Amino acid sequence: MPSASRGYVIAPSLFDNPDRVSSPRRVEFFKPERIILGKGSLSNSRRRDLVERICKLYPAGEVIEELDTPHNRISLDDSNSLQLHYRGKQTLVFGEHNSAVRLSEEQDNTCPNYWHFSPYGFCPYDCKYCYLAGTPGVKFSPTVKIFLNLWDILNQIDGIANKLAKPTAFYLGKLQDGLALDPLTGYSQIIIPFFAEHPWARQTLLTKSADVDNLLKLDHRGHTILSWSLNPACVCLQFEAHSPSVTDRIKAMKKCAAAGYPIRAVIMPIIPVEQWEKVYADFLSELLENVQFERITLGGLCSYPAALRLTENKLGPDNVISQALGSNQENLPDGRSRYPKSLRLKMYGHFISVIRRYQPELDVSLCLEERSVFESLGLTSSLGRCNCVL
Repeated sequence: MPSASRGYVIAPSLFDNPDRVSSPRRVEFFKPERIILGKGSLSNSRRRDLVERICKLYPAGEVIEELDTPHNRISLDDSNSLQLHYRGKQTLVFGEHNSAVRLSEEQDNTCPNYWHFSPYGFCPYDCKYCYLAGTPGVKFSPTVKIFLNLWDILNQIDGIANKLAKPTAFYLGKLQDGLALDPLTGYSQIIIPFFAEHPWARQTLLTKSADVDNLLKLDHRGHTILSWSLNPACVCLQFEAHSPSVTDRIKAMKKCAAAGYPIRAVIMPIIPVEQWEKVYADFLSELLENVQFERITLGGLCSYPAALRLTENKLGPDNVISQALGSNQENLPDGRSRYPKSLRLKMYGHFISVIRRYQPELDVSLCLEERSVFESLGLTSSLGRCNCVL
């Protein structure tokens, strides 16, 4: 049902206008071996239709009905954390998410906290440093999820935004990749027009996807900000398996910039590979010569222990990330593990000097950092002006 407070009406079905949403297409780097129909998957004809059309794209995938099981209680019955993780990456779950719109609750760092929403859960890519893999919900059931109650989610956003009555960002990318599954669902063709028409709600979206075909002809009115998670090509090859190349991501950024979207970049986690100063300087030079950005956010590793254990299971205990963290990690108030402050300051300072050579007026901020780091770098004016907010 449309919200009475919105003042405009969006059809409550993805398929009421067949020309509005493209037919499902297979997703690069994702070949589910099993497809689980969780609670709410087949509760009405519209959901059933989308589920059936996506299932047909993966005829080799085993379809399993668990219609009484919520999406976050799907068990893959594997006690080995690494095997469970990869089994989850090969499992697609359909369900519904009744608390998909939330306010982040970071404490003891400079995150301004922000509203975020989840039409998807987790991600089909295989980044070795993934912080999501260590969160409690993902750790139990690390499956790739599509939530079918999209209109409920948008109505929740509408209600919150109207109550706040000021331009407010809603972030898609905190608990998932914001675009990786869009070829399957076509959700962008509903979500972006929703934000375009809304008087207060704005979308910020983070992705590694290079498939932006669904976005290019939409009337977004500048109300959706697109940001890409990026690293140099050699870092992507080593740490971001089964994900689009950085070259393809930059091409996607240029297409979306040409379509008028505000474009941002998140360079995170910065990884101190061999000769990292040159590697990142060359990368930044190419990036800034090709794309005009609205904002760049920098960040080091900032993961919880469970995610770091999984990283070491993937890469071995002597990997470059663990070496950079060191055995005597700082006892930081927010419980996240970070590189020593001296290394972070050296990295950020180097990056900022390169960025200023190419785009002197560009907004530069830091993700999940300490206030003292902003102060040491002369970035106090950038506090609270990072990727996820307006």
